[in-house]
Amino acid sequence: MKNEIRDSIAKIVDSFGAKLYDIETVTEFDDTILRVMIIKEGGVNLDLCADISRELSLFLDVNPPMEQAYRLEVSSPGIERRLTKPYHFQNSIGEKVKLKITDEGQIIGMLKNVDDIGIVIEVDGVDRKINYSQINKARTYFEW
Repeated sequence: MKNEIRDSIAKIVDSFGAKLYDIETVTEFDDTILRVMIIKEGGVNLDLCADISRELSLFLDVNPPMEQAYRLEVSSPGIERRLTKPYHFQNSIGEKVKLKITDEGQIIGMLKNVDDIGIVIEVDGVDRKINYSQINKARTYFEW
């Protein structure tokens, strides 16, 4: 997807008081889905997703993000969302995270800080610096 289209999508989402979390294109049952995931302080509800979806549909009709037919889906990334980019980690400071670390396995801790090289999480009262290159998989973690 072109950066100009992504930037325009982010501006539309911002105009509703939300933030663009991520955009992904997936194929499910032979359908191509353009999934726009949003976050908002206080949470995302169905009405917000519908409002943003209507506005994005108008924009994307004039500025198609891809050549093939697709279905637009606007949603929250969920309470236990994947963390794949530095800004995902940045938006999750203060939350519990579950990480799979190279040569160490799984650890769960409180995300305290993020920089260009990695993250700092608190595990059992001790701060640990972990480089992004060590992280195989990461997501926010909610104790049910």
